[in-house]
Amino acid sequence: MNILHKIIGLSAISVGLSACNGTAVDSAEASVLATPAAAATPSAAQAPAALPPAPMGPADFIYNGELTQGGWIRGQVPARTVSARLGDQELTLDESGNFFAAFDRDICSSVTLSALLSNGTTHDKALSIAPRKWNIQRVNTNRGRGRNLEAYWKKREPEYNAIVAARAKQTGAQGWKQEFIWPVKGRISGKFGRQRIYRDEPGSYHSGLDIAPGNGVPFVSPADGVVVLARTGFSIEGGLIIIDHGAGLNSAFLHASKLAVTEGQSVKQGQYIGNVGSTGRSTGPHLHWGLKWNDARIDPLLFVGPQ
Repeated sequence: MNILHKIIGLSAISVGLSACNGTAVDSAEASVLATPAAAATPSAAQAPAALPPAPMGPADFIYNGELTQGGWIRGQVPARTVSARLGDQELTLDESGNFFAAFDRDICSSVTLSALLSNGTTHDKALSIAPRKWNIQRVNTNRGRGRNLEAYWKKREPEYNAIVAARAKQTGAQGWKQEFIWPVKGRISGKFGRQRIYRDEPGSYHSGLDIAPGNGVPFVSPADGVVVLARTGFSIEGGLIIIDHGAGLNSAFLHASKLAVTEGQSVKQGQYIGNVGSTGRSTGPHLHWGLKWNDARIDPLLFVGPQ
């Protein structure tokens, strides 16, 4: 694969659950929020181990949440479920059959929950996913391509590999079961999903939520988890923290001026983890908060609601 193809691959949407129209992700966050295509579908060795089927439980899937693009659900599988999937994505189940799942910004209008039962039959539940009207700006200019790709990738590759390795870690964290809180409150300077179209060529969409409370303001973990990456000096993200909340769900915090946690550290909801800054590729002090469930990029506002 040549350098150009590697760079382009950073902002490609994975197939399957993640997209209907293949819209690109914001290149400023693509590496931290993307997973290589080879990791999009877990192998049998990587797939969550099936739990013994629960003899008691609901007759059907039960769930609640936000059934919309960029949304999420928490729920419970039917009784006697051995394993379950959303589309082609394996679900992590706890001992009571509870699960978390989410829907990419560009997911199609429907997707199926499927449970494999202990008697060898399957139980399916079709979900209707509501579309959203995104902030799309049409620009009558060509998309800029001024970067020296070879030089860029030489610096970027080790950062990218560190991010990929961090996102592959499974820590067993249980924060996915909690109601998330704001990591910091302040002016919203960038919303999830906005995008520019350059003379019919789609640009990258914004893959997180930008919060601008002021330079140096402390921010906290929105839910329990384990820090899987905490580094400074990244060319795009600057000061970067990634927290695994378990069940495939993780948070990424970009542009921090100070990190108050270390890799491998367990954190509690509301615990101070860093300070807002303007490090990396940033036009001003803000916290970029990105949320992903496996390969699905999801909207933090649908987790926390209004400030």
